[in-house]
Amino acid sequence: MIIKSKENAEHFIWGEICDGWHLVKTPTLSIIQERVSHGCSEVRHYHEKAEQYFFILSGEAEMEVDGKINILKRNQGIHIPAGIIHKLGNKSKEDLEFLVTSTPPSHGDRVLVEA
Repeated sequence: MIIKSKENAEHFIWGEICDGWHLVKTPTLSIIQERVSHGCSEVRHYHEKAEQYFFILSGEAEMEVDGKINILKRNQGIHIPAGIIHKLGNKSKEDLEFLVTSTPPSHGDRVLVEA
């Protein structure tokens, strides 16, 4: 077993200035640590098969779920079942760091939804 952290995990960039680190990447499970700069957000979407759990490590997230805005703070999390439209954003003045767990992995399973 290998101890994983941001320092030794596979890194990727999304949305031009946001970071992700694959802590676990198997055919059945994905755990990613992500950093979202202030003022940035994802696009509204859902996953056909993957269910996800977002857990805030630092900062404050604005998570829209089926049109309802939820504010998540440090040490809080939210479960997003498959098929539920959601969008995560960071409207605070500091960076947002969180873990997102997806099963099965959500890559290739995302369906974009217009505003």
